Amino acid sequence: MPTFLTALALAAAGATAAVAPGAARTGALPPPPAPPPGSAFVRVVDNPWFPLLPGTMLVSRGEDDGVPATDVLVVTRKTRRILGIRATVVHDRVFERGRLVERTLDYYAQDQAGNVWYLGEDTATLRPNGRVESTGGTFHAGVRGARAGVIMPAHPRPGDRGWQEYFPRQALDRFLILRTGTAVATPALRSRRAMVVQETTPLEPGVVDHKVYVRGIGVVREETVKGGSERYELVSVRRTRSG
Repeated sequence: MPTFLTALALAAAGATAAVAPGAARTGALPPPPAPPPGSAFVRVVDNPWFPLLPGTMLVSRGEDDGVPATDVLVVTRKTRRILGIRATVVHDRVFERGRLVERTLDYYAQDQAGNVWYLGEDTATLRPNGRVESTGGTFHAGVRGARAGVIMPAHPRPGDRGWQEYFPRQALDRFLILRTGTAVATPALRSRRAMVVQETTPLEPGVVDHKVYVRGIGVVREETVKGGSERYELVSVRRTRSG
């Protein structure tokens, strides 16, 4: 049975991707394969574990290193072409005590097999006066060695793993699906069939994050379980007209 990464390589070659249980949890993770051509992508991101319906607003609240924080994510109606692929633009903003401290435009696209690819981001952290302090972490697949990653497999199963983003020395996030059928409760919803995904990066080897996904919504809870104290949980889901 092909590994997750092998399945993606087949998809890039124009074959139908079937995400099987991933490669062993030990050993080095090879760089991600190139995504399929633009013609192999669909217009709408409707993977049930990571749906991006334009106009959707997800609001999460929590804290970062003890500072109260709010994350506001809006799926826009805008698109951007990266590597010839039409990507959906998602606007993500983080507020601490009401002040905007980070803003990001994320670019996602779904292939015909149902895998959701992460094609890049434009991100900026802001000073108290509103001016940009840093754009570290910004990357576009195909530029300066950056590659597209997969934010969500078409048929995720425990043991699947891969790169979410791959930009050497700047953005190297990887995932490992830990379990499904997990109970979760947030102010916005309850579910007994959630999925827990571990995220790590070789750039911060002591940090481990967990994200909890619910079908039809996406991420409903995220928490740094080792090496930090960041945590958020979903408090509201609504549709906006502006998108």
